[in-house]
Amino acid sequence: MIMVREAMKKHSKRYRSALEKVEEGKSYELLPDAFQCLLEMPAARFDETVELSMHLAVDPKQSDQMVRGIVQLPHGNGKEVRVVAFTAKPEEALAAGACEAGLADLIEKVKEGWLDFDVAVATPEAMKEVKVVARILGPRGLMPNPKTGTITDDLVTCIEALKKGRVEFKMDKSANVQLGVGKRSLGIQKLVENAETALQAIQRARPASLKGKFVKRAAVSTTMSPGLTLHETLLARYGK
Repeated sequence: MIMVREAMKKHSKRYRSALEKVEEGKSYELLPDAFQCLLEMPAARFDETVELSMHLAVDPKQSDQMVRGIVQLPHGNGKEVRVVAFTAKPEEALAAGACEAGLADLIEKVKEGWLDFDVAVATPEAMKEVKVVARILGPRGLMPNPKTGTITDDLVTCIEALKKGRVEFKMDKSANVQLGVGKRSLGIQKLVENAETALQAIQRARPASLKGKFVKRAAVSTTMSPGLTLHETLLARYGK
């Protein structure tokens, strides 16, 4: 309890109130119970994102142990996704919901420092020219990639899926994966279904070369709340 009290002193009154609902040492074997506890915590003045965080038992330095992929959340993530499309035929991409589309003009805009978007998609043909901004887009995780389905001949379907809640996940340099599984306002049932879908997708991305345990720890939280630990038995169910 000493650690909990010390943590409480460093945060706002609302956060301290939320922290009081966290049972020290408790882990949740059922997602509905975890989300029930989260949603009983005092809400912020905005619709918080509910996040799933996982620490993986992989070596980020090994190229064959990279974990990344995409997942289509059944109820969306509640976020307005800004998509840009690198294509020689921008009209269809714009009609599908892209906020910007084009090729030479869009590349020039990125060169000048414009990065006001969340996802970039491109046709295979356009990638020959898009490569000139790889050093700008790559470090920010914005470079189109065939592994995440953002290089495709079917830009319309790709853009529509992204707008409806298709989310990319990627392990960071510390072997952590974090993604939003919806807004607090979705409610328990929809958050559970989104989180289950995300857990299954991450488990499917397990490297073939990895032996033994894949997920070391996992937790759920909202933007402004403390995290709630998920029990290893819960995680094992989605690894089958």
